[in-house]
Formats: sequence, C-alpha cells, structure tokens
Amino acid sequence: MKYCGRRFQLAEIETIRALLAVTPRLSRYRLSTMTCEQLNWRRPDGGLKDMSCRVAMLRMQADGLISLPPAKRAKPSAQGDHPDITRAVDRPPIVPEVDLKRLAVEIVVTKHDSLLWNAYIQRHHYLGHQLMPGAQLRYFVRVEGQVIALLAFGASAWKIKPRDDYIGWTAEQRQRNLHFVVNNSRFLILPWIRQANLASKVLSMISRRLPDDWQTRYSYRPLLLETFVEDLRFRGTCYQAANWHTPGKTQGRGKLDRYQDRAVPVKSIWLYPLAKNFRRNLCA
Repeated sequence: MKYCGRRFQLAEIETIRALLAVTPRLSRYRLSTMTCEQLNWRRPDGGLKDMSCRVAMLRMQADGLISLPPAKRAKPSAQGDHPDITRAVDRPPIVPEVDLKRLAVEIVVTKHDSLLWNAYIQRHHYLGHQLMPGAQLRYFVRVEGQVIALLAFGASAWKIKPRDDYIGWTAEQRQRNLHFVVNNSRFLILPWIRQANLASKVLSMISRRLPDDWQTRYSYRPLLLETFVEDLRFRGTCYQAANWHTPGKTQGRGKLDRYQDRAVPVKSIWLYPLAKNFRRNLCA
C-alpha cells in the first residue's frame, strides 16, 4: 500500500499498530517520529519525515487500517484566533505602485509569517489553504513593505506520464530521485494588484533563488520545478513568459484517485529545469 510516495509493507503497518497498542495515549506527533525512526523514513538531509508520516497515517485511518488517538489540540484558525492577521489580509486603503525593479522576495520563517501567509491564501486563493506534508518553502513578495504576491513550493506529484516522459527516467529512477523535483503548489498575486509582467518577473526571481534556499534548509539542490494550471480557469501565460515548458496535460485523476474516477479538472503541466544536466542527474 502506497501513502505519501512510500510503499508500506504489511509488516510496517503492523509496526504502527503495535506502537498504538503499547502506547495508546501517545500524541500523533510522537507517534509519527517513533514510526519514522523504526521504519528509517528520512529526508535526504537525514531528518525524519514526520509530517509526511502523519499525513500517511491519517490516510491509513481513513482506509480502515489503523485507529489513531484523538488529536490533543485542534488546529488553530489563523482567521479566527488572530484578528490582527484577519485585518492584515484585507485590501489596503492605499494600493502600492509596483516597480518591478524594487520587488523584495522574503522566505516564510517565523510562526507569525506562517499564519499570515496561510490567511492570505485562505482568503484570496481559489483553492484555499491546505497543509503541505514534507519539504516545503513559502515566500512573500513585497513592494515598499506591502505584500503583493505569495508562492509555495513542496513535494512533487508521484507519477505523471508527460512529465516522466519529458525526463526519460525509469520507475526505479523516479522513486529514487523524485525529491529533486519540486512542485509550485500555490502562486497568488493579490486581486487588487495590477501590473504587466509582474507574474513572470516573480517566477524568474524565485527560480533563481529557490535552489540556494532549498539547499540551505534541506541540504540538497532541486533540479526541476513543476506546476499544474487548471485549463478551465487559466492559460499559463505567465509560466510561458518565464520560459517554463508544457509537455502535456494531466488525466484529471488527482494523486489520490485509486479507481480512475477522474474527479478533478484536467490541468496543463508546466516544467522549469534548474540545471542544464537535470535529465542526466534525475536518471542517475
């Protein structure tokens, strides 16, 4: 059974059940770290993949394989619990003028910035905010101190034929090297911002600095960026202007579609190589 890109053997499911049986009051956080330690489930930098493990266990519970202890505390609401953040994501009384030469890209680091980023996405992005498991980076783009755009990058899709054909790797190579592909899961320019060429400029700035930021946080450099553009909503013009390539479209199945229901919209796939020899390294 496969969850979060990892294939779990029955013996490993039994290991999780045994941990639950021995320590039924264990927190979900501690359970995920102990599971990662026992299964040696780690990131390339050696850290535990505890967030991916928690997501995997939630899906195992939904499939009836395990029964997790109740969450010890509810997820805080950025909108309801922090009125200052709620006010901050509203349209400002004075919309800043955007000078493309004075854009500032800032990585999300502090808890306050994380809550602020989440609130902007929840309020203004059509997909809303969802927790991202695994390695990830989030960014603000500001002008004169005011937020004008937000982006997120995280784990790539497990298997997409047009992308995999574009790379030319085998299933074994994909399983071994997939972490070198990073997904642009959110890109939002705030609705009151109107500036020609802003989106492509932001994408170009981010693609230049993301490899260094990723190296600093996770101790390896990604080789390829990917994203998915919903055809009925967008045309992907900004990605095209920023020199991304489109090798094809998704089948509309979604990464959790086991029965080929095709219940999600068809999307165009866009890719951006971060190194000249990306194919050779991804196929290594």
